Amino acid sequence: MNEILFFITLIVNFSCIIFAYKFFGKTGMFCWIAMATIVANVEVLKCVDIFGMALTLGNVSYGSIFLATDILNEKYGIKYAQKSIFIGFFALLVFTLITQIDIHFISNSSDFAHDAMKTLFTITPRVCFGSMFAYFISNMLDVHLYMFIKKCLPSDKFLWLRNNAATMISQLIDTLLFTCIAFVGVFSKEIVIQLCITTYLLKILIAALDTPFLYLAKKIEVED
Repeated sequence: MNEILFFITLIVNFSCIIFAYKFFGKTGMFCWIAMATIVANVEVLKCVDIFGMALTLGNVSYGSIFLATDILNEKYGIKYAQKSIFIGFFALLVFTLITQIDIHFISNSSDFAHDAMKTLFTITPRVCFGSMFAYFISNMLDVHLYMFIKKCLPSDKFLWLRNNAATMISQLIDTLLFTCIAFVGVFSKEIVIQLCITTYLLKILIAALDTPFLYLAKKIEVED
């Protein structure tokens, strides 16, 4: 069942990106990146088994950010792709600050949501730092790699190459940075290595499956 839900989640996320781009252009991509950044950081708290591997949710939502920045890079250039990263970083920072304040409010006697909110939004400083640092570095690397490959191989027949190469390299850096910052010293070396490998394998699959959607976005003409 989890495998079926995984592919449904992929289709829903990537299809929504196409709709957002079709109807809202680059503004839709900015909004999607801000939303997906927040959603992924909530989903990551839930652990599931997919393809026999223990993983956290959020990989699809997080992977969709790379598709959105690639669309911006392909259609509008690196300036707008970089701008989207700052928007996503700002959204994550504000979300984190506000939720940290929220969980310290004293609840009244009729409240029923405090414990659930505390579970979701209580984060350690190192996990918070690891998430933001990995997001910023890996996404900046992605947009620069994408543009570098595009300059070297500008033909549309290499669109799949620049999409997959840039995303897979930057996702590797993202996985290593976040896992090491957040979990080294918390889990054993073996567990940390396993988390790196399983998470990255899933990210490779997501990167490969988003390629048709980039081709589709390439064909869409919008008015910004």
